[in-house]
Amino acid sequence: MTVSDAELTVETAGPVARIVISHPGRRNAMTPAMWRQLPVLLDRLEADERVRALVLTGAGGTFCAGADLGDLDELLAAGDASIAVAAEERLAACNRPTLAAIEGACVGGGCQLAVACDLRIAAADARFGVPPARLGLVYPAPATRRLARLVGPSAAKHLLFTAELVDAERALRIGLVDEVLPPDGLAARVDALTATIAGRSRLSIAAAKEIIDDRAGPARVAWWHRRARDSGESREGVAAANERRPPVFRWTPPAG
Repeated sequence: MTVSDAELTVETAGPVARIVISHPGRRNAMTPAMWRQLPVLLDRLEADERVRALVLTGAGGTFCAGADLGDLDELLAAGDASIAVAAEERLAACNRPTLAAIEGACVGGGCQLAVACDLRIAAADARFGVPPARLGLVYPAPATRRLARLVGPSAAKHLLFTAELVDAERALRIGLVDEVLPPDGLAARVDALTATIAGRSRLSIAAAKEIIDDRAGPARVAWWHRRARDSGESREGVAAANERRPPVFRWTPPAG
């Protein structure tokens, strides 16, 4: 099934949904309409219980060259209340595991989207950059903190202070991406990884995501432990391991 909304395309194949950024002629720069549409698409996909993992990628061999700056006065006035920040925060809070599959340019707003995903797999030709210091802009605080948590304060400052592009190998060394593949091997690796994730316990993954992202206090962690006990997920997982068979996990994230 393929559904197009503005310049974002959603493709679903079994339990994996793929959101494709497409803006021909602008290296997939995100327009205001695209920023507004991303949370809508995420809401729709989260409501589909068949979807167990999400992939964010770009069309035509480019991930995303950033935000279409458009009305600079509007951008400056919005600050951290911008539609771009709202879209990134919604992506980061998605209750499905998210993976950015990155080719070509992953710059500015594109890099922010990639960092808002749980995992990042890059082709060897990918290039990454965070350009606000070249443009005289202030990088949004949520994106700055998320970047620093991912790569560490020093590497984040290097990216932000220099606004230089870094290649995929350097991105791998500093922890900006998790794996680097030859361009012709990226799709197969993304398919294999998402298939593995889709077959794991959704309860385990959802709990791990909340805890790692520091969105689960003690009461919420205790709630997750109760769900693991009461849902039967743990018993099924242990039984499957003992019986040397694939587990059948049935827990689904609660609506909302």
